[in-house]
Amino acid sequence: MAEKIFTITQLNNYIKRILDADDVISGVYVKGELSNYKVYPSGHHYFTMKDTEGSLKCVMFKGSAIKLRFKPENGMSVVAFGKVSVYPRDGLYQLYVSEITPDGIGDLYVAFEQLKEKLYKEGLFDEIHKKPLPRFPRKIAVITSPAGAAVQDIIRVLGSRWKMSEVVIMPVRVQGIEAPPEIVSAIEQANKIGEADVIITGRGGGSIEDLWAFNDETVARAIFKSKIPVISAVGHEPDVTIADFVADVRAATPSNAAELAVPDAADVYGWLKAADIRLNQTIHHKLRSQRQRLDSIAGRRVLQSPEAYIDNKRVQIDRSTERLLSAARFKISNQRQRFTAAAAAIDAMSPLKVLGRGYAIAHRADGLVVKNAHDVSKGDLLKVRLQKDEINCIVE
Repeated sequence: MAEKIFTITQLNNYIKRILDADDVISGVYVKGELSNYKVYPSGHHYFTMKDTEGSLKCVMFKGSAIKLRFKPENGMSVVAFGKVSVYPRDGLYQLYVSEITPDGIGDLYVAFEQLKEKLYKEGLFDEIHKKPLPRFPRKIAVITSPAGAAVQDIIRVLGSRWKMSEVVIMPVRVQGIEAPPEIVSAIEQANKIGEADVIITGRGGGSIEDLWAFNDETVARAIFKSKIPVISAVGHEPDVTIADFVADVRAATPSNAAELAVPDAADVYGWLKAADIRLNQTIHHKLRSQRQRLDSIAGRRVLQSPEAYIDNKRVQIDRSTERLLSAARFKISNQRQRFTAAAAAIDAMSPLKVLGRGYAIAHRADGLVVKNAHDVSKGDLLKVRLQKDEINCIVE
């Protein structure tokens, strides 16, 4: 038998046809760990799956990749579904993947955890961003399905608790791929109009797939950007969505959201009744106190007999005047005595007194008082001061 010679391309295509015809590997599940995961600008995903002893090249084209509900990451254990074939140009066989599921847990759960971690790191869950709810909202925007039980529960509770608030229903789909853009649009529209004081958005309970619209990143960011406080009311008490973390207030159920949005009229009435009682008691107490004060003032002598009050003041003025005059006289007498004593002392020390007793004071020409003979010389001119006159003398 003559041997057939293949070109490289012919051989690769031949092997490809063999693999493509194999029913076992034309639709196979492969379990392994992701490695070298890359997303190209074309939108195609290229990666390697490996276990402890081997590895397998894989590709996931854009048409399949856009259906992923989580972000595959290196080191993640997954189960991939696809077919094994050969890329003729390189002669390498690889797995052409159409689906990827996290091993052991659902892809929605992984997507939920990944988005939750991402938004948490960005600070969208921080308490500092939470806006307080108005105490008495005038208008409430309810963004939910108009046909679901949730909207009926919200309307019923709002009507029974607080009839003063206007309720505006903004109908949207809350399930399916159309739901997230409709919810985002409704939140943005409510903020654009700016008439609502609070927004309630959510739906009734269901599976994680049913609630997935409220795990959408665009919905979460729309809630975060809302200038109007948002109450998230998704599912029942155990159900938790990304919207619950981002919203200003998380309600356990749609009915609970309505309870959080408005006060209970009965409670407000009770508070007003109690305030009215306290106000009346305070007014009565104040009036009683002022009446007692008025009675006390009215009983005073100044009001009963003004002339007697004036007479008493006149007597007080006279007594005060007398005490002031007496003190002034005493002060003047005391100062006069001190003055007389000081004058006598000064007069006693006066040189004129000494001269009056026959003594004299000799001065040199330079004014120096002569106290002994050594203070003068022969021929010095002196002035001798007597009691009334002066004598000019020459020392001989």
